[in-house]
Amino acid sequence: MSALSDGERRKILNILKKGKISSGDLAKEVGMTPQALSYHLKKLKTADLIYESKFKNFIYYELNLTILDEVVFWIDSLRKDDENEKQK
Repeated sequence: MSALSDGERRKILNILKKGKISSGDLAKEVGMTPQALSYHLKKLKTADLIYESKFKNFIYYELNLTILDEVVFWIDSLRKDDENEKQK
């Protein structure tokens, strides 16, 4: 959850929902220096929210939809539990 708490990281995830993108293009689109972007990407990778792949001299990033689906499922179950408690 801490990886999602930062607005810059959420901006990166919104860009990545369009598909795989190189780190250089991502830095331009987000408007960050490569060093600042690297910091945020490390946080997102540690949380398993993104994948990193290398091709020749380029590094590409994309969303890890599996983990995002798990988070959505978990949050939805919390809502259902809360609704069940309120109905009692």
